[in-house]
Amino acid sequence: MLKMKKISETYDMKVFTDSGDYFGDVEESIITTNKVFGWRVRATKNSFLNKILGSAKGVIVPHQLVKSIGDVMIISKAA
Repeated sequence: MLKMKKISETYDMKVFTDSGDYFGDVEESIITTNKVFGWRVRATKNSFLNKILGSAKGVIVPHQLVKSIGDVMIISKAA
């Protein structure tokens, strides 16, 4: 059965790549014309993003790269 989530339930959710790397935390959703356009993911200490970006605060992940949202968010490694 498909279980729906509220956008508000995704804030501060952990984000992982499909290969299992911790990517960061959801900071904000970007909505355009009643659709989710993307997700602002915050680089946190010991995250994959922090290792790649260094001093940057985070990135915007297009919603097309999101594979699953449950207790955590799974995104494509291509992100």
